[in-house]
Amino acid sequence: MLKRTATLLILFPLATWGQDTTNIREVIINQNRLHIPFNKDNRNVEILTGEQVRQLPVRNLNEALSYLNGVDLRQRGPFGTQADVSIDGGSFDQTLVLVNGAKVSDPQTGHHTLNLPIPLDAIDRIEVLRGPAARIYGANALTGAINIITKAIRHSAVQANVYTGSSLKNRAEEEKDGIYYHAGTQVGASWYSEKHQHQLFYNKDRSNGQRYNTASNADRVFYQGGLAIDNGHTMEWLGSYIYNSFGANGFYAAPGDREAHEIVETVFASVASKHRLTDRFFLSPRISNRYTEDDYRYFRDDLSRARSLHYNNAFSAELNSRYETSFGDFGFGLESRFDRINSSNMGNHDRSNHGIYTEFRTEQIEKLSVNVGAYLNYNTQYGWQIYPGFDLGYALTQKWKLVLNAGSSQRIPTFTDLYLNQQGNIGNPALFSEDAWQIEGAIKFTDRHLIGHAGFFYRDIKNFIDWIRASADVPYQPFNMGKNRVNGFNANVLYSIQGHHAVYQINMGYNFLDPTILQPSGFTSKYNVETLKHQAKLLLTMQRPQWNVSVANRFNQRISNKSYFLSDVRIGYTLPNFSIYADAQNIFDVTYIETAAIPMPGRWYTLGVRYEWSKN
Repeated sequence: MLKRTATLLILFPLATWGQDTTNIREVIINQNRLHIPFNKDNRNVEILTGEQVRQLPVRNLNEALSYLNGVDLRQRGPFGTQADVSIDGGSFDQTLVLVNGAKVSDPQTGHHTLNLPIPLDAIDRIEVLRGPAARIYGANALTGAINIITKAIRHSAVQANVYTGSSLKNRAEEEKDGIYYHAGTQVGASWYSEKHQHQLFYNKDRSNGQRYNTASNADRVFYQGGLAIDNGHTMEWLGSYIYNSFGANGFYAAPGDREAHEIVETVFASVASKHRLTDRFFLSPRISNRYTEDDYRYFRDDLSRARSLHYNNAFSAELNSRYETSFGDFGFGLESRFDRINSSNMGNHDRSNHGIYTEFRTEQIEKLSVNVGAYLNYNTQYGWQIYPGFDLGYALTQKWKLVLNAGSSQRIPTFTDLYLNQQGNIGNPALFSEDAWQIEGAIKFTDRHLIGHAGFFYRDIKNFIDWIRASADVPYQPFNMGKNRVNGFNANVLYSIQGHHAVYQINMGYNFLDPTILQPSGFTSKYNVETLKHQAKLLLTMQRPQWNVSVANRFNQRISNKSYFLSDVRIGYTLPNFSIYADAQNIFDVTYIETAAIPMPGRWYTLGVRYEWSKN
C-alpha cells in the first residue's frame, strides 16, 4: 500500500476522533527531504486534520483555511469563488501553496492561487508552516507555506454528497424574483489493491450569488493514483481541472467594475516517486505543471472593450534526497521552474527559476536539536540570491520545549505586478524582488490531552511591494516601498478529552500583529489597510457515535480598525452509509467585508446529505 508521512510539524493531533492524542508522538515529519519526529521539530506549524475539516461548518477548501490561526483568508465571494490567502500580515503573493509538496502558486497573480479543485472528502490534512520557508520550499514562501495533503487510498469506496443553502433573502436589488441560493453535488469513487490505488471526484457548484452580479458556476474534477512497486519504491500522481465562472462586481476596481465577469480555468498535474536506494539513502523526484486561462471582462455585456485574456503556464521539476548518518541527517535538493504568459494586456513573457537546497540536522548535543540549511536561487530576471536559516530546540522536560528559529526568504513579483495594463490597475516592470528575514522564539507544551504553543516573532521585508494611488481618478500601481516590519505574538491551545462514548475538543487561538507600513503621504494602499491586527478563534466540537456538533467562532480586527465577529454552527447525524448535516453560518447576521468593496453574505443556511459505501 502507498504510504505518506506528514510534511510539516503538527501542533494538532493527526488521530481521528476517539483516538488517543498521544499518538502524535509517533508521527514522522517529512519536509520533502529530512524526516523529523513530531516532538523534535522546531518550527511554528498548525494543522487541521481531514476529519476536523469535514466536521466544521464549511463547504470548501477556502472556508476551511479561515479557521487556521495566523491565516488571513480574504474572500471575494462565497462558495469557493475566489479568495486571497496570507500568513501573519503578509500579502497574498507572499504565501506559497502546495499540494502534497508540489508547488501550485500562480505566476500570473496570487488572486488565482486557491483555484484548486480539491474536495473536502479527499483531504487528509491542511498544514500551515508560518515564517520564512525558503530553506524548505524555495522562492515565494516569504511569510509561510500552506501544504494540502490528500488522503492515501486504503479501501475501495463509492460516495455522493448533495447540498443546498440560502440566505432566505429576496433578489429585489437585481429586480428579479426568488431568493439568493447555492446548490451543489459531489460524486466520488476509489479503487484499492495492494499494487495500485485510484480515486476520482467530480463536483458541481452553482449559485445566483449573495448580491448583484455575484452568481457563480463551477465544475471541478480531481483524480489521484498510486503504485507500490516494491517495499523500497513507490509512485503517486494526480490530475485536476476546474472551470470557474463568476460575477466579479467589486473584485478589483470598484465601483467601476459593477458589471465585471470572470472565467478562470486551471489544470494541474504532478507525478512523484520515492526510492529507498540503500538503508541510509533516499531519493524523491517530482514533476508538476499548472496551466491557467483567465478571461476577465470588465463589461460582461460588451466584449469589445476592457477585456483581458491571460494564458499562463508553470512547469516545475525537482529532486529531493536524504542521507542518514550516525551523527545527523543530510538533505539535498534541486529544482527548476519555467513560467510563461501570453496575455492580451501584459504581452508575452517567460522566465525561469533554479534553486539548490541543503540541510543538516543533528541531536548529538544532549536535549538540543539543531537544523541548519540554505537555499541558493537563480532567477533569469533577478539573478543570484541565497537564503539561509536555522532552527534550534531545547527540551526543558518531556513536556516543555523552547524553540528558536530564524530564516530569510524571497518573493518574485508576479506577471501582474510587472506588466498589467488594465482599467484601474497598471504594472511596474522596474520592480525588484522582495527579500525578508524573520526571527521567532516560542515555548511548546505537549501531554496526553493538551497541546500548546506561544511565540513572538519579528519580520523585516526589504523592497516591500505595495499597490498605491494618489486619488480615485488614477489607477493603482505597484512600487517597492522600502522596508515593512512586523512584530507578532501568537498562541494556540488544543485540549482534547474522551468521555463516555464521546470526544470533546476545545481549540483556542490568538494572533496579534503590530506592523510598520511605509506609505507615501497623500497615497492610499490597495491591500495594506486590510492587514490583520487582532485575530482570535474558539472552536468547540463534540463527537458521539451518531451525533456531532461544531461551534466555530472567529474575531478579526484589521489595522483600519474594521472588526467583525463571526459564529458558525454545524449539527450532523450519522446512519449506516448515510449522514445528514445542517449548517448556520454567520448566525448573528453580521455585515462585514474581507477584501476590496465586496460585502460578504449575512446569515446563511445549508442542508446536506452524504452517502458512502466502502469495502473494508
